[in-house]
Amino acid sequence: MKEKLTPRRLNSLPVTGKEYEIHHSAVPGLFVRVTAAGAKSFVVTWGRGRKKALGRVGNMTLAQAEEEALQYLTEARKHGEPLAVTQGRKGSATPTLRDFIDNNYLPWFRAQHSSHKKTTNTLSTSFEPIMDKRLVEITGRDVEQIRTSWLIGGNKPSTANRKLGSLRGVLSRAVDWGYLEISPLSKVKTLKTDSNGRIRYLSKDETKALREALDAREEGMRAKRDSANKWRTKRKRELLADLRLITFTDHLKPMVILSLNTGLRRGELFNLRWLDMNLESKTLTVAGEGSKSTNTRHIPLNAEALATLLSWNEQRSPESLGSNGSYVFPGTDGRRMTDVKTAWLELLESAGVRNFRWHDMRHDFASRLVMAGVPLNTVRDLMGHSDIKMTLRYAHLAPESKAAAVELI
Repeated sequence: MKEKLTPRRLNSLPVTGKEYEIHHSAVPGLFVRVTAAGAKSFVVTWGRGRKKALGRVGNMTLAQAEEEALQYLTEARKHGEPLAVTQGRKGSATPTLRDFIDNNYLPWFRAQHSSHKKTTNTLSTSFEPIMDKRLVEITGRDVEQIRTSWLIGGNKPSTANRKLGSLRGVLSRAVDWGYLEISPLSKVKTLKTDSNGRIRYLSKDETKALREALDAREEGMRAKRDSANKWRTKRKRELLADLRLITFTDHLKPMVILSLNTGLRRGELFNLRWLDMNLESKTLTVAGEGSKSTNTRHIPLNAEALATLLSWNEQRSPESLGSNGSYVFPGTDGRRMTDVKTAWLELLESAGVRNFRWHDMRHDFASRLVMAGVPLNTVRDLMGHSDIKMTLRYAHLAPESKAAAVELI
């Protein structure tokens, strides 16, 4: 069948259960193949029985297919064969990595993943040498060279693997969506790393020091408020709220206590809303859309975590009391908090605790559970690990487990 193809006509081509072709009357040699299942592809043909699939309809526009087909046909007349065949020329209609990421991958990725900022940043900053290459021109060696430059620059193998994982996701989608036949990373192996990773938890002395620093910070803020109100009293100015009448002077202490007692990720903590709390049943819910694993989980609150939330709830601002949809730890103007870095680093400095990240409170929570004899599968559920391998990093902390095992032989 031959007719003039248009974008509207391409969209309306029916699925008949049998494969058929429609040849484009405006560009002899270009046709659309529709499979029995309904997949549509642009194909160019020259000579006797010589043909080449150019790309899928939708991934490639009609204008791009026409341009590519004309180039094939012109080269076939001049040289007997298109240069794409004789010299391995890559398709000019294939998007560059930068265009594919910006126009195709990131719109899809952002819709699928709530925590997309880190991946977006990695893709925009880590692959500059190949960003302007077309997808079909990228080779495994190109990527190996980029990875080597990271390692020489001081990146750890685990960091290099994480960065490369972002690109793997992009190129896998390019294969799924018909832009590539095979990913250039298919033969690029992941670097070997310590599977147990970094597990940093607090010693008893560090725990004591951190808690004392929290209390000292609270008292320091109260003392400053007392001093400010004395100054205001002398000048007959309106007094500021008395911080000695409430349990917490600000968000830091309740956030730290809740983190130490629940193992919440920082992003999960920031996402918490009062509707996620059931203080009567002593549980909090981490909603799937706000968690790394995308799975909803329910965490029981121990006595300290519950008392902290009850006290924090009592001092909620009047404007937030009417809505359980408000954040538990709101940022400016009630919006989602985005960072506690400055206050956290000052707290660690005051406590004398070194090399301890906010995320390490999660390790501390898991480590204390395992050392108390809690089964690893229970720890996995509480931590929200999607893979038991993540939980097994803490297995060596189980009391006397290895010693008891070797005594059996």
